[in-house]
Parts: sequence; structure tokens; C-alpha cells
Amino acid sequence: MEEYFAVPQSYKLVRRDARPERSVVALRNGVTFGGATLAVCAGPCSVESREQIDRTAAEVAKRGANVLRGGAYKPRTSPYSFQGLGREGLKMLREAADRHGLAVVTEVLDVREVEQVVAHAEMLQIGARNMQNVSLLREAGASGAPILLKRGPSATVDEWLMAAEYILLTGNDRVVLCERGVRSFDSATRNVLDLAVIPLLHERTHLPVIVDPSHGTGIARLVEPMSCAGVAAGADGLLVEVHPDPENAASDGAQSLTFAEFASLMERLPRIAASVGRHLPAASLAA
Repeated sequence: MEEYFAVPQSYKLVRRDARPERSVVALRNGVTFGGATLAVCAGPCSVESREQIDRTAAEVAKRGANVLRGGAYKPRTSPYSFQGLGREGLKMLREAADRHGLAVVTEVLDVREVEQVVAHAEMLQIGARNMQNVSLLREAGASGAPILLKRGPSATVDEWLMAAEYILLTGNDRVVLCERGVRSFDSATRNVLDLAVIPLLHERTHLPVIVDPSHGTGIARLVEPMSCAGVAAGADGLLVEVHPDPENAASDGAQSLTFAEFASLMERLPRIAASVGRHLPAASLAA
């Protein structure tokens, strides 16, 4: 007699009990997400010029960041807003990262751009707007590159984990989740940064989890305290926007830290990290 078992329609590969230990996602230059060393991804919202991205890379590397973030392709709410420098922006990002000993994480928007972005970055970011873009999840996953998967602005935890499941189904298990805030009725901050989701995700999935306090608050002066709170809650790293001149930034200047503000954050973080058994990366020798 044959027996049939109903298989739950839920995530199977990302669930916490799918493997004995929590995942550590390593980039090709040695940066890790999920280990004892926190990943600190810092840089401007958008790559605006060679001088801007190089100055920023030098500064964040000097202060201890190990990944350079920056957008070459920008999904903007308004079609009239700055959309990024595209391929030239990618080249500038790569050159600045190499000069200062950093890895690169940058967003990919379209399945047609995956190969091009992989050629310039150690890690592909799937942004909040594309969290449930199944074609892009599959194509990015099939590239084999590490993926930073941001939570959608209205996504539940289960929807977020199911999006990650699409990537793992391609055979690529190098996925890092990024909490960047969810929409609320209250406009006092840009989003509500859901820090409770960090320990919750550590219960539900083996994947590393980082926090983006820049998009999570939308207010530069809140980035430092929320970064510290995220690390204290168990985040495996941070994604922070830093700009040499936030007031004149092409995008998201209000939430971008100045160099001095980023230095203050990096001076404060080691004590917070040590209290939960973590530490920050050493400052880059190339800086």
C-alpha cells in the first residue's frame, strides 16, 4: 500500500533546522557575514563621481568598514530623480574599492544586468522593491554570487523568507537578509526599523541578518543609536549610508552620515559588539 504525505507549502531550505549550524556567507576577499567579525558595509546611496566614491571609500576603510556600498543603478520613486551612472558607476565603485582594500555590494535591478554587476561586485543586492521579483531572484541566484536580500517595505517575515527560498532553490545558499524598515502609519521616521526581527530570524533561519538603519529611519542623527541597537540585538552586520557632503547628495542625503558621524559610530560600536561576543573588522591597510 502506497502512502502519501502532504508537504507544507513553506520554506524548506532557509529554515533554521535545515542545517546543523548557522550559515556564514563569505565574500571572495575574505569578508564574512555571520561569523564573529561584523560586516560593515558603508558608502553613498548613489555613486555620483569618481572623486566622491574614492573619498568615501578611503574614509570608511580607514574607520574599519570592510565593504563599500553604492548604487550604480537606482530604483527611484520618481522617474525624474537621479537614476545612477549605470556601467560607469560600477567601474568607479570597483576602482575605489580595489584602491582601498574593500569588497563591493551594489544593487541589481534587472535580469539583463546580473552578469554585468557580478563582474564588478563581490555581492549583489536585491532591493526592497524587488524582494518578490521572482525572475530576478532566480537569475541572481543562478549567478552563484552572494546575495544581500532586503526586506520589502510591506513584507511579512514569512514572505521575506520565501523570497530567500527562491534563491536557495537555484543551488546558491550564500544569502544574507537585510532588515531596512517597514512602512507605518507614522511619518515621524521614514520607516519603522524592526529590530525584534533580528532574534526572531535567528530562530527561524540559518541565514545571516544585517541591519540598514539609514533606510530604517531616514534621519542621519538616528543612524548611530539604531546601529548600536541592531548590533546589541544580534545583527551580523550593518549597511550604512555615508557621503562626503550629505546636503548636496544626489539621493538620500537626509539619512547619510558625514565622515565625522561615521567615525563617531565606529568608535562607539566596538564596546557594543564586545558585549555580545562580536568584534569589528580591522581598518584597511590600503586606506
